[in-house]
Amino acid sequence: MTPPLSIDEALARVLACATPLPAEEVALQDALGRVLAADGLAATDLPPFPSSAMDGFAVRAADTPGSLAVIDESAAGRPAATTLAPGQAIAISTGAAVPDGADAVVPVEDVVTRGDEIEVPAAVASGANIRPRAGDVEQDAVVVAAGMRLSPSRLGALAAAGIGRVTCSRRPRVSVLSTGSELAAPGTALAPGQIYESNALLLAAQVATAGGIADVREPVADDEEPLRDRLREALEADVLLTSGGVSVGPHDLVRRLLAEAGVHEELWGVAVRPGKPLFFGTRGRTLVFGLPGNPVSTLVGFELFVRPALAALQGSESPGPVFSPGCLGAPLRRDARRDQLVRAAASSEGDAIVLAPLTGQGSHMIVRAAAADALVLVPRGEGELAAGDSVSYLPL
Repeated sequence: MTPPLSIDEALARVLACATPLPAEEVALQDALGRVLAADGLAATDLPPFPSSAMDGFAVRAADTPGSLAVIDESAAGRPAATTLAPGQAIAISTGAAVPDGADAVVPVEDVVTRGDEIEVPAAVASGANIRPRAGDVEQDAVVVAAGMRLSPSRLGALAAAGIGRVTCSRRPRVSVLSTGSELAAPGTALAPGQIYESNALLLAAQVATAGGIADVREPVADDEEPLRDRLREALEADVLLTSGGVSVGPHDLVRRLLAEAGVHEELWGVAVRPGKPLFFGTRGRTLVFGLPGNPVSTLVGFELFVRPALAALQGSESPGPVFSPGCLGAPLRRDARRDQLVRAAASSEGDAIVLAPLTGQGSHMIVRAAAADALVLVPRGEGELAAGDSVSYLPL
């Protein structure tokens, strides 16, 4: 039997198959969380004109110190129509256009006002308190580069630069299919031997946070004929996520039926706990993940492999997973054969993130996992990691 792959080996195989989806144009207000497929280029200089950084008076630096006649006002959106002459000043608001002839702004608190005159007691340097044209960005310069995910601040930058529409990779369409004869819908009465189905909702939520569009299918029992049909239908998406049925038991049918449907197996089995019996395959451009049925295994498998694949399909330049540094709050025993992802609660202590492992690390214990906001990576090996040891973790 082929030994299971390491996390890095499995991830490399997954990402090698995840090429960006076709691009589409998107209105900026609909682009939050999308990944740019083409650079967002500034439609104008920003600022588009020299503007004031202060409420005060636009002046000629050469006229300071001295008494100046206030002849006009320049407000935001209402620039002064007057050109400044020697001995004159124009009242100006923050963000307003600096009038022709002025080369400095003196703050209002630094002058003495007497009717229509001001007294500037100290010399003002040329350029003082003026934001130069294109001081932020020049027209046609890159505001946000292709491959970047659009956060609120990046959307704000694009809007400020006059960009109303952007080109983004299409959001992946993801079929989610839970399998298992034991599954019952939450809110219904459990029959003997049944458990409530939670993986579909968990996966749909993860897909949404990863930028995909989830199509949740009705769970299907471990019955060969209906399962075969449901798998073939679900394969029409960009990505198929199944949960359950990928191990080696007599009712684990998914792997064989996927092969019958034309799915090429890229890997089966990763040296990780939880989540070892993970399947990944392809049919054409469709990516297929067979995740284990235990819900924590599903959670971990998605974060390690599916989320990066969805990011790569959207053209992300850094699909992840992105581990952060922290330190252990309690010792953890290592597994000689498998890396572990341990659920933990994270807290800040000074400059450090301290990760306290939760009790109850069984792969079926999804309720215990609700208290976790981190997955701590415990590399395979002998012995244990001590409290205070440096570790890497995935934020949840």
